[in-house]
Amino acid sequence: MDKTFESAAAAVADIQDGAVVMSGGFGLCGNPENLIKAIHEKGLTELTVISNNCGTDHEGLGILLQSKQIKKMISSYVGENKEFERQFLSGELEVELCPQGTLAERIRAGGAGIPAFYTPTGYGTQVAEGKETREWNGKPCVLETSLVADVAIVKAWKGDKHGNLVFRMTARNFNPMMATAARLTIAEVEELVEPGELNADEIHTAGIYVQRVIQGTDYKKPIEQRTTRPRA
Repeated sequence: MDKTFESAAAAVADIQDGAVVMSGGFGLCGNPENLIKAIHEKGLTELTVISNNCGTDHEGLGILLQSKQIKKMISSYVGENKEFERQFLSGELEVELCPQGTLAERIRAGGAGIPAFYTPTGYGTQVAEGKETREWNGKPCVLETSLVADVAIVKAWKGDKHGNLVFRMTARNFNPMMATAARLTIAEVEELVEPGELNADEIHTAGIYVQRVIQGTDYKKPIEQRTTRPRA
């Protein structure tokens, strides 16, 4: 089944205001740049976005934050985004901060059909307020619920027209698990190949989890903090 769409705009055309969107990437690495831009240009509002962080002020998900298209962020840290910090402290943006490992497991559990799980992380802190706690093997734990989204937008290094995906290095952190945890998964790929061209042993996300694929273009791949040293 050919799952390719002719453009990012076409792939996001039926997403509605108020959607819950998972966005892959780690910092600015592995961001679905084309799909974020398409959502921005479509003008969607009142979005709840689940992502490890929210990019920087003017890159990644930061462009949606700047245009006030995001109502709520579920993420593990504020990162390099001063606008995220400003909106959070001013009360303009609803924020649910979640320990990074717990966030990853909440997403993975959502994709696996597991409604909740216990973890010792966060016990005795504000993270545990209002949540069920229980002792397991002598350790107090917090009950965390899984996360499932209306839409996941992910970015892969390679993908075929059936939606099989291969991720590269750090971009493999959140993208694969998000691809499994949404009702609709849209993948953009740097290199689009024909079915059968990918080595089956190297596929990280099977096409059964992916409904739409686009060929990404014009990648900026910005770096949050570039550190260099003089050449010898």
